[in-house]
Amino acid sequence: MALELKQNLKLTQQLIMTPQLQQAIKLLQLSRLELVDTINQEMEENPLLEEAAADGDTVDEITPEKDEQKAVERAEELTGDGDGKEDFDWDSYLEDYSPSGVIYNRESVEALSWDNVLTKKASLTDHLMWQLNLSHFTDAEKRIGEQIIGNLDNNGYLMVSLEEISEIEGVDISFVKKTCEKVQEFDPPGIAARDLKECLLIQAGLFGISNPVVETIIRECLHDLETKNYDSIAGKLDIPLSVVLKAVHVITDMNPKPGLLYNEEVPLYIVPDVFVFKVGDDYRVVLNDDGLPRLRISNFYKEILRGAGGNSKAGSCREYVKGKLQSAAWLIKSIRQRQRTICRVTESIVKIQREFFDKGIEYLNPMVLRDVSEDVEMHESTISRVTTNKYMHSPRGILELKYFFNSGIKRIGGSPIASESVKEKIRKIVGKENKRKPYNDSQIVDILMSLHGISIARRTVVKYRESMDILSFSKRRQYFPTEK
Repeated sequence: MALELKQNLKLTQQLIMTPQLQQAIKLLQLSRLELVDTINQEMEENPLLEEAAADGDTVDEITPEKDEQKAVERAEELTGDGDGKEDFDWDSYLEDYSPSGVIYNRESVEALSWDNVLTKKASLTDHLMWQLNLSHFTDAEKRIGEQIIGNLDNNGYLMVSLEEISEIEGVDISFVKKTCEKVQEFDPPGIAARDLKECLLIQAGLFGISNPVVETIIRECLHDLETKNYDSIAGKLDIPLSVVLKAVHVITDMNPKPGLLYNEEVPLYIVPDVFVFKVGDDYRVVLNDDGLPRLRISNFYKEILRGAGGNSKAGSCREYVKGKLQSAAWLIKSIRQRQRTICRVTESIVKIQREFFDKGIEYLNPMVLRDVSEDVEMHESTISRVTTNKYMHSPRGILELKYFFNSGIKRIGGSPIASESVKEKIRKIVGKENKRKPYNDSQIVDILMSLHGISIARRTVVKYRESMDILSFSKRRQYFPTEK
């Protein structure tokens, strides 16, 4: 069989994503912070993009001569008598606005540095190094102490072994152990421990607890203490349950994670993408454009595009500006389309979840992406991109748009109920239970069936409970010492 090469023409149809379409899809799924970063980056790379004034699309052009003349006039207005400098009550101003209630007199205004009154929360490393420098440590002990402090995690536990520190510093292991014991006397109590057992024993020693049952429970019955199996502890140690409960009360007052007192994590505040306000009996959706740069195309480069001549150098400049102009126009159009799409999707969510906004979480309706896509006549993938990392400020709080999409759970004798509503019912059941005899997961299943007609499996209750950080019934049980 002979092989040969041939050329054939074939007409086919296929979907090709243009760069403009790819950009629009990318902008659609960005969060608010990512969108601001993207806009700022485009403004740096594209000279035709500039930020418009807040009061409109145009800005007043001020020549250097006019700007200098205005500055001279303003300087003349503020010099001489009657500028209000001597009439201003500095004492009252500083009394009202001084930080931490500190009052400064007028004589100290000139030497006042507001940077010196700003406070910064000390980190765990700073707090321990401050104590290390104040302690009577030798130079060798300070080196070991710095190694120990530098290898602590956020909870205050030592993440390396003493043998590793001994090998790094080239000293005897006994010397490292003695230095570690000195560091463990620092504040907060329990710092530089290698595990939970050592952390609790350090605190028991620093607090001067003379009860031997406390140390015995920490050393031998830590697992039973975690599961609150106090009867087992009493049986193992052959002591009354009341003695065990008193010791447990002392242990539970200790801090298992002492390093978190100096946590350096800064809270990240959510900036909503849309606001939902209730006006009369209706809900209005308003986009949050605060902080988003308002883009426009520079008039300077428009004039260059109009005035470019026919020579080759001017032609290449014209082609460059023309390409950047098209890119800037597509970006502005994509951002506006993104904002309109978010607004439409939010309005659809508010319409479908009207009962939730009126009555609360128990009336949250089951909803999937298809429900919104059919309402706004968009593809489900578009709805998924719009609702990713987008937040709504509503009368019910700040909620992620994904929060409203819940699977439906069948209910006997009623319409399906959203999974978030079931979680809320489980939370209320646990909140009202007897703390000495909490409900187990099977009992919660029976309560949901008898009171609300909700039929779910026990493993589903376990999954919902764990997602809400609710402990199991054995760990929720509270023991109270008997009063004599």
